[in-house]
Amino acid sequence: VQLVESGGGSVQVGGSLRLSCVGSGIIFSDNAMGWYRQAPGKERELVAVISSGGWTSYADSVQDRFTISRGYVQNTLYLTMNSLKPEDTAMYYCAAEDEVVHTVKYWGQGTQVTVSS
Repeated sequence: VQLVESGGGSVQVGGSLRLSCVGSGIIFSDNAMGWYRQAPGKERELVAVISSGGWTSYADSVQDRFTISRGYVQNTLYLTMNSLKPEDTAMYYCAAEDEVVHTVKYWGQGTQVTVSS
């Protein structure tokens, strides 16, 4: 299984980015898929998750600013990030999760997002 993220970069406060995750060896629609992030000196945290049935959930800190979605092309996942803040600066990871026990089965390598004021 391979998950590959892209779309990170540097953006100013209030800007937008869209992260992409492309997978192989796994069917995204059969799994819960999530985006996590880790800032320097902090623990990795869940940003957003989409279940196999399409139900979505977000961290309070990104609610109404970020949107997780599956692509029309199979095995693609997106995170659309609007109104970015400096505290959104982190390495963002795509992950495939076990929906029953809510543990991550596979991680991507990450893509860096930097928001500057």
